[in-house]
Formats: sequence, C-alpha cells, structure tokens
Amino acid sequence: MNYDSLLAPAAKAMRPSGIRKFFDLAADMPHCISLGVGEPDFKTPWSIRDAGIRSLEQGRTRYTANAGLMELRVEITRYLARRFELEYEPKQVLVTVGGSEAIDMAIRALVAPGDEVIIPEPCFVCYEPITQLTGGVPVHIATRAEDDFRLTPEQLRAAITPRTKLLILPYPNNPTGGVMSQKDLEAIAEVLRGTDIMVLSDEIYAELTYGLDRHVSIASLPGMKERTIVVNGFSKTYAMTGWRLGYAVGPEPVIKIMTKIHQSCIMSAPTTSQYAAVVALRQCDEAIEMMRDEYNRRRRLVVKALNEMGLDCFEPRGAFYVFPSIQRSGLTSEEFCERLLNEKAVAIIPGEAFGACGEGYARISYAYSVDHLETALRRIREFLRENGWAKD
Repeated sequence: MNYDSLLAPAAKAMRPSGIRKFFDLAADMPHCISLGVGEPDFKTPWSIRDAGIRSLEQGRTRYTANAGLMELRVEITRYLARRFELEYEPKQVLVTVGGSEAIDMAIRALVAPGDEVIIPEPCFVCYEPITQLTGGVPVHIATRAEDDFRLTPEQLRAAITPRTKLLILPYPNNPTGGVMSQKDLEAIAEVLRGTDIMVLSDEIYAELTYGLDRHVSIASLPGMKERTIVVNGFSKTYAMTGWRLGYAVGPEPVIKIMTKIHQSCIMSAPTTSQYAAVVALRQCDEAIEMMRDEYNRRRRLVVKALNEMGLDCFEPRGAFYVFPSIQRSGLTSEEFCERLLNEKAVAIIPGEAFGACGEGYARISYAYSVDHLETALRRIREFLRENGWAKD
C-alpha cells in the first residue's frame, strides 16, 4: 500500500505539537523539572470528585443528550450570567469533550474551503491545523510585546478581506498571559460591526485574570453576541483537565449545526464528568478564588525572578504562563529550550511552537508548586550564568 498517496494532504501537513515534544523528552529524564504543560497542580475539589463518584455508584453511566445534560446546560447559563454578565438559554449551549472539541466544532460549522480565518499569534496550537483540515485559510496576525501581545484594531482592519469568515480571539492568552480589556475589545468590536465576520472567543482562562479588572467577554458588548461563539470549560478553572469537559455558547443556528456535527463524531461528552460539573458550577466559586490567589502569588515570583536574571518578561495578566524573551542568548527558541533541557534538566516550551512570531521567546507555566518553581528558576539562573547570558 502506498500510504503516502492515501493520506489526506492537509493531515500530513499538520505540524506535530511543540508542547508534546518537550513533554515527551522531559518524561524520559528522571530528574527533570518540567514547566512545560499547562495543567493545574491542584487536585479537583473534593465536592466535584464526590459528585463523580456518586454518579457512578448510582449507575448513571448511559449516554446523555447529544448537547449535554439539561441540568448542566442550565447551570452553565446561570454561571455565565453570574460571573460574566452573559445571558444565554440552554438551547444555546453545547457540552463538549474539552474546550478543544468546542473549538473544532465551531470552526467546522463555519469555515468552508477558501474561507479565511484570522488568528492572532502567539496562540494555542490547535487553531491553525483545524482551519486547514476544513480547507480554510489561516491568516496570521503577529501581536507584539510592546502591545502586551494584544490584538489591535489597526492590525485586524488590515487583515480583513472579502473572504474573511472568522476571527479567533484567544484571550486571556496561552502562551503569553496577555489579556484584552473592555476598552481593547470595544475597539475590536467596532471594526467587526456591520460585517458578516464571526468571532470564536476562546475564554478557557476567563477565571484566571489578575489585578482589579475581571475578564470581559466580547460577547457581552453591544451587537457582538449575535456574531460570537464563546468557548469555555472546566479544565483550568476547576483543575479538571482529565475529566475532558468543555462547552460552547452562541447563536442558536450555529450551536444547532455544531451539535449535529458533535452528534455524528462524538455522541455526547462523558456522563460522569457532566454530573461532576453540575456541582462545580453550583458549589465551587470559593475554590476558584483560592486557586487564582495561589497562581497570582506564583506569577509574581516567576516574573520577578526572570527579569532579575536577564530574561525580560512583560507582566502577564491572565492564564498561568509567562513568555520571557530569550533573545539575549542569540539562540533560536528551540535551541535555547533544548540546551536548557540537556544541560539543566528543565523543560520549557519554545515560543516558535505557538506561531512564527513567538520566535525569540519561551513559554513557562507557573501551574506548579512554589518549591518546583524555585528549583527550576535556580537551574535557569545557573544556565544563564554559565553561558554568559545572565544580567550583570
């Protein structure tokens, strides 16, 4: 069999995940300190785990409705109204296998071959390959450190063409930690009003923002709800990565088509996870605050240490990542990360893994214990000193 000719060109052209590459390398090094994976180190709160256990003991192991348990969809609408002033009905909610499936369903529901999808970078790694698998055309916008990695209205306006179908808005941002304020979002919304361009707002880190201003969804702005699909989930907010549960909310005609695709490809999200998520939404606001406060403490520690040792880092205001410049080393981001891994057994992720404009940077996750972070930071400082790159 000639598998090369049988495999779909778009699938063959997909880049392997730069995140997983370094994760796999670190897994084979017993003394490695990994700051590479964006996964909370907290246990899922007990009340959530208990709800999952009870659902199993009660024999709730059958498929749910394709769109998700009605009880869960109702709780999602209440949560969004309570926390972000977003008003939706249960029929506008689709429960998915993680936020990643929600992103996949949204792009597949909207993008036809030749349609252009605007993707601000650096960003999460899945937007481009999913767009390409649908036959869409990714249009990259390189955000800049001097703008705190925010998308500007001037950049957006310059990228729009008659073939633009979708803008992906990935804020709070992975990998940079950048956020968009209400004022920033208003400027973006003004560019989009009067067009037929949809927005996929990936808000998986919406609860993890730091400072006085809480996250604002672009869907809450006048005239934007009708053109926005909001993606969120339970992985980051409730430390539920392995439960694989997310959701999308948006205009009913779009959610209806997304649900039809989901019905054919997935059937329904995990039943046990859905019952557990109902309790998360009802009972765990305090757990959110506790985890956010601890991430904030770690954030301040890591940013201060990196700047002091010479890896210039702007202050991230969201998610649980920092994105320091490694340009003083003269190495590419992949060379820097490979040498750090081999010489000091610390795993971080090359910025280039998140788009070409991420070159010259690296992503460091602070979703780890303070002891873990301090050990890794000490090793990074030694690495810089030994190579003559540390700040004097």
